[in-house]
Amino acid sequence: MMATFNFNVGVLGHVDSGKTSLSKALSTVESTASFDKNPQSRERGITLDLGFSSFSVDIPEHLRAAAPTCQRLQYTLVDCPGHASLIRTIIGGAQIIDLMILVVDITKGVQTQTAECLVIGEITCDHMIVVLNKVDLVPQEKREAQVEKMKKRMHKTLESTKFKGCPICAVAAKPGGSEGDGSESFGLTELISILSDNTYLPKRESSGPFIFSVDHCFSIRGQGTVMTGTTLSGSVVINDTIEIPSMKVTKKVKSIQMFKKPVDSIIQGDRAGICVTQFDPKHLERGLVCTPGALPTIYGGIISVEKIGYYKGLVNSKAKFHITSGHETVMGKVSFFGLYEQDSAGNNYEFDFDKDYVYQEELFRKSSSGEGEDPHPVKQFAVIEYERPVTCPERCLVIGSKLDTDIHANMCRLAFHGRLFVGFQDSQYQQAVLPKVRVYKTKVREGLVERCNDEYTVIGKNLFKKETNIQNFAGMKVALSSGEQGVIEGGFGQSGKVKIRIPDGVKPDIYQRYSGGSKKKASKAEDTPSDHQPIKISLTFKRYMYDPERKMKQT
Repeated sequence: MMATFNFNVGVLGHVDSGKTSLSKALSTVESTASFDKNPQSRERGITLDLGFSSFSVDIPEHLRAAAPTCQRLQYTLVDCPGHASLIRTIIGGAQIIDLMILVVDITKGVQTQTAECLVIGEITCDHMIVVLNKVDLVPQEKREAQVEKMKKRMHKTLESTKFKGCPICAVAAKPGGSEGDGSESFGLTELISILSDNTYLPKRESSGPFIFSVDHCFSIRGQGTVMTGTTLSGSVVINDTIEIPSMKVTKKVKSIQMFKKPVDSIIQGDRAGICVTQFDPKHLERGLVCTPGALPTIYGGIISVEKIGYYKGLVNSKAKFHITSGHETVMGKVSFFGLYEQDSAGNNYEFDFDKDYVYQEELFRKSSSGEGEDPHPVKQFAVIEYERPVTCPERCLVIGSKLDTDIHANMCRLAFHGRLFVGFQDSQYQQAVLPKVRVYKTKVREGLVERCNDEYTVIGKNLFKKETNIQNFAGMKVALSSGEQGVIEGGFGQSGKVKIRIPDGVKPDIYQRYSGGSKKKASKAEDTPSDHQPIKISLTFKRYMYDPERKMKQT
């Protein structure tokens, strides 16, 4: 059995808040993807890619009973970039973390990207520790007061989030910063102690398809190509065959290492290097590998969706967003719709093709609608149409954002999030799948009663244009504002007028008012006193958005 168990800690925060310095100060083993391979990043001292490193401690007392076979607890630190334009990298990394450390520069407080990291944390993670970094920059005599003030401010910020009351710790990861004299970090012992107290045994499943998120790839002459990354689901053992979907090839697993130690197998949550038969590593810098056939390539899909509260713009149907699905970010068009009846099945991840859904011009913010407000849908969904195909796991996290917004603007760019319910694997999905999705718009047409032909028939006007094919509406029900219900029999004359049958008959006073010649009626209508309002005809029907025949239906 495993003698070490791995716990993934995401280190997120605003650019220059000191995330990488904190990871470096904490870690003892650097993995190959670790700490800024990128020369641009080395010059500026900012992280442009996910960096991974680790340190290990004795297993904490509170976990001994739950993990009796483990002697050591290994923390893998995922240093996520704070660089605004690389938010897609953070989203990719956030899906593999068990606990989040939010690094805040104590001299600056919460900044735009700090808030975005908090949003990503809320979507992807249930546990967080806030680290107030750079306390060495606060004069000694003001330090304690400043730390207390910032702790209070952070607790207030987190009050309305799932991280309310989370631990906050003050540190100096790299005193003096890049100009520092090499003095020792301080506050780290307390941080490791808080981290240890907040570590839990994450649920790890070895069943299900093997999916591995690759963050770095290189070849070793004479041995093969090594992919380092984190197991998102399932397990793999030496000699298994795995698929690289983006290259459309399969490879045999020759050996596996976890932080420089050979192992026979890895399961969900483990960070490892997998050596497979040789291929050019340039073709796979990052991405996903899996059990053959486990990762479909999709052209669009149906997602469950929620608006992100911090996003200030409108989220409209037919608009384009950067859609991050799994680890890929591509442009895509979204169309929103809602379910207004309670889902009795209660299945969180199944989309019911038999239900009717209401088309929405925009995505609603989650709210408990009070009296007098329009009722909000019980659940909201979106059809996503990608600009290019995407390879991603079923049920994967999906985030929609406006990454082309000015990165210096003080605003959250993450607009909505959800889970992929249905992936469209057929490139002809608009003909093959969408017609099965029952999303409708309610259409209302209104006209006026012109006259009564007899006690059971009225002639209506202004309901249709002259060129409308009224025969398409034959048999549809209409309601009169005087209370009668009727059925459209067909057109009357050439000017768009319509003949309506009233099965229960017209009320006598109405018949008296509206029977007789049309000219007489027209002059009467002009003199109609206010208690004789014209009688309106209302035709209400559903038109299904994706029905190729554009049929109209009434309930």
